[in-house]
Amino acid sequence: MLSDHSAPPPPDNPHADGVIPKVVPPLPREKSHARNLPWRTAFDWLRAGWSDTWTNPLPSLLYGIGVFIVSAFVVWFLFRLEFDYALFPALAGFMVLGPLIANGLYEKSRRLEKGESTRYLQMVFVRPRSGRAGLFMGVLLLGLFLLWMRAAVLIYALFFGMVAFPGTSEIVPMLFFTPTGWALLLAGGIVGALFAAFAFAISVFAVPMLLTERTDALSALGISMAMVWNNLPVMLAWGAIVLALFLASVVTLGLGLILAFPVLGHATWHAYRAIRGDGPKNGKSERMFIQPA
Repeated sequence: MLSDHSAPPPPDNPHADGVIPKVVPPLPREKSHARNLPWRTAFDWLRAGWSDTWTNPLPSLLYGIGVFIVSAFVVWFLFRLEFDYALFPALAGFMVLGPLIANGLYEKSRRLEKGESTRYLQMVFVRPRSGRAGLFMGVLLLGLFLLWMRAAVLIYALFFGMVAFPGTSEIVPMLFFTPTGWALLLAGGIVGALFAAFAFAISVFAVPMLLTERTDALSALGISMAMVWNNLPVMLAWGAIVLALFLASVVTLGLGLILAFPVLGHATWHAYRAIRGDGPKNGKSERMFIQPA
């Protein structure tokens, strides 16, 4: 049966008498990831990372030595296969994979919070609570790393053409003493900064989250970015510290990684704990994109 459209609207109808309802702004949403930490807090994390490194220092230093040996082998391998043109993008892309490589250092700091001792093999063979999501995370970060390297090669080709890489002995004068090199440094620096900022935001807290919480990789990436964005001053300071120590390690031909990498790994755990806290309330996993059935 058809409804009677001639009937008067109910008294609580906002469209009664042809009146358009008022448009009101949405209610404010609580920023659950904001901690309002001052930028100086980043140095507190660094000091905590230093303390964790020298608490039972042998596993942490062995971890740093392992990272140095693998890094030196990768550099040697690039020169051996005459892929030296990929050296600079590989050094920059190391910061993408760094949080994933530091997983064992997070585990040691987590155990230190509980008053437990940690052996080196326990740091190497870590079992994240999220299980295979950590493997998927590694695939995503590796894909971003390869994309970064491809972008670097394309930028080089745009400025110098489809010519062979002149070698590391000649590339420095080309970059710093020619107008084309200056333009390449400017464009490459901008693109690299965008890659670095994005990689840092999505990965800095995602790997510790997969270690301690049951969630999926995409949610961990999204939550990590939300945590960085809502705590921007202190995270900018932390990013500057990470970059400074990484550049210092490069200047020392990678030897600085033996100490700098463990300190940064342990400090990142304390940064994660300061911003993430005890995790989601009621023990439920937090999902941004995939809701459990």
